[in-house]
Amino acid sequence: MQLAERHQAMRGLLRAVETEMRHRGLWSGMPPSPEAMNSVMPFMYDTLHLHQWLQWVFLPRTLALIEAGRPLPGNCNIHPLAEHEFTRLENIDTGPLLDLVLEVDTLMNQP
Repeated sequence: MQLAERHQAMRGLLRAVETEMRHRGLWSGMPPSPEAMNSVMPFMYDTLHLHQWLQWVFLPRTLALIEAGRPLPGNCNIHPLAEHEFTRLENIDTGPLLDLVLEVDTLMNQP
């Protein structure tokens, strides 16, 4: 798959992730504090919930790569953590969101 095709596919997936997060009430209009955004842990695990990291870190950074015409990272494994973390979100059906995260991982990990 050519870079432009990957970018187009990823842009669509990221829009779908945002739409699904909004639908499930996992999208926030209030950004995390600057201190929370300064975490050095993977996924900012010590300061953000995974859905916050997706919204405020992963989606914007990935879109910035696409807009700059840069290659996407080749090693993406968000889904295992999402499976674990989303079980903590009571009364929210995260199945469709998990499916989208798996699609993101799959597309990112294509050679």
